[in-house]
Amino acid sequence: MGLLKKLNNLKKIILDSKSAIIAFSGGVDSSFLLFIASKVLSRDKLLAVTANSPTYPKQELAVAKKIASSFRVKHRIINTRELNDRRFVSNPKNRCYFCKKELFSSLKHIARKDSLNNIFDASSISDKKDFRPGIKAKIELGVRSPLQEAGLIKSEIRCLSKMLGLNNWNKPSLACLASRIPYGIPVTRRILRRIEDGEVFLAKMGFEQVRLRHYNGLCRIEVLKKDIPRLILMSKRIIDKLKRLGYNYITVDLEGYRSGSMNPASAGRGW
Repeated sequence: MGLLKKLNNLKKIILDSKSAIIAFSGGVDSSFLLFIASKVLSRDKLLAVTANSPTYPKQELAVAKKIASSFRVKHRIINTRELNDRRFVSNPKNRCYFCKKELFSSLKHIARKDSLNNIFDASSISDKKDFRPGIKAKIELGVRSPLQEAGLIKSEIRCLSKMLGLNNWNKPSLACLASRIPYGIPVTRRILRRIEDGEVFLAKMGFEQVRLRHYNGLCRIEVLKKDIPRLILMSKRIIDKLKRLGYNYITVDLEGYRSGSMNPASAGRGW
């Protein structure tokens, strides 16, 4: 199916839904979905909802607010409480299920209260390739994924976003900060803040795609493979900063950044 045909299919899927809440992070996929929805649904039939949580970088909340405002859509911030759930905090392999259950349950309550027919998330066909325990929560709570229904993959979403003039079409991929912690190590506010502070520091040094993987006193830095030589050249400043954050050992992943690397890394290891 051609790209424009997929776009038209997406518009029809959203239009036929009549009304929707969109789980809006401010990333490329959810921004694209919200933009298209804002063009086919009336303002009173569309609501963007962003979760405010220690598991997401604080700066992304401001980005989401700015994008939603530029699209002229109603936007609501909610506080999610996954860190109050001992099942999530214990960090099992299905950790994401408990996080998504918390989020989508909140969205379902809002949908009922505001008389909105659907809850949308921005999962694409590409997301089916990764380990996604949160899919179970989507199914249980009836959350739809219009980008998947339209057959769109991530590269196509970026291409269409650029074509439509969306400024964040090439924004690096984001993920919950808890995804930097190996399964079995408890998720705490202190650890999440340490990871966030380290990633913000590395981003300010000019690394466009960064992950700081946490192993208690050791961390593993992932950047794009082409950026590894520059990372090594700047190692003195990086080591000083990360040691101040509490890491005794700072390592670099020579394979470079790759989404979901903690899934195989955590399997069968006693971190």
